[in-house]
Amino acid sequence: MLYAILSHRRSVRSYTDEKPDAALREEILQYLNGTTGIPGQTARFRIITAQEMGNDMAPYYVVASCEKADAAYANVGFVMEKLDLWLQDKGLGSLWYGMKLPKVSEADDCIVMAFGFTEVPQRTEESSFKRLPLEKISDTDNAVARAVRLAPSAVNSQPWTLKFEENSLTLTLTGRGLLRLKLEKKLNKIDLGIALRFAVTALEHEGKRIAEIRPNTDGKAFSITVKYE
Repeated sequence: MLYAILSHRRSVRSYTDEKPDAALREEILQYLNGTTGIPGQTARFRIITAQEMGNDMAPYYVVASCEKADAAYANVGFVMEKLDLWLQDKGLGSLWYGMKLPKVSEADDCIVMAFGFTEVPQRTEESSFKRLPLEKISDTDNAVARAVRLAPSAVNSQPWTLKFEENSLTLTLTGRGLLRLKLEKKLNKIDLGIALRFAVTALEHEGKRIAEIRPNTDGKAFSITVKYE
C-alpha cells in the first residue's frame, strides 16, 4: 500500500553501484504511462543515464516533459509522485531533482527524478520530517491534512494551503519565503501536484472515491479542487 510510504519516504542522495536493469526501467516507464493524471493533462517520460544527465549521483533519471502551463506542471507532480512512492515501496531510492535539467535537454523538459538502489533506510518516525506546523497549511486537522504536510517540495517550501468543505478539498498555491519568485513559475506548480498525490492517496486509504479533480486558474491564482464521495 502506497499510503504506508507517505510517512516513511525520504529524499535519497546516495545510491549503490548496482544499476536497475532494462526490465525494471521498462516497468517504471509502463507504470508512469499507466498512471491516471489530472484530467485533460498529458506528459511524456523517458529514462536517461547519469552521463546523459551530467550528474553521477544516481545511475538513472526519469525526465518529464510537458506543456508550459500551470495544470500541466501540477499533473507531472501528481503522476511522478506516485512513481516516487512506488519506487520506495519496492525498496529503491528516489529524489526529486528540481533545480537541474539534463545536460542535453528537450524544449519541453520540466523536471527530473533520480532513482536507483540504495542502502539509505526509510524514515521510522514522522518527527524526522522538517515541516511547517499543520495549522500553517490547513484549516482542518485530519488524517488527510497530516498526510499532505509530509509531502516533499522544492527547498522544502510547502507552497500550499488546504481548505476542506463538505466532500471536497481545495489545495491552493501559496509561495513561501525568499525563493518564491524563482520557484513559482514551475516548481511550485509541480509541488502542488505532489501534495495532491498525498491527498488523494490518503483519501483513498479512508475509502473515499475520487469523483473529480479540477484545476482552477485565472492566470494569477492557481488551485486544485478534489471532490470525493
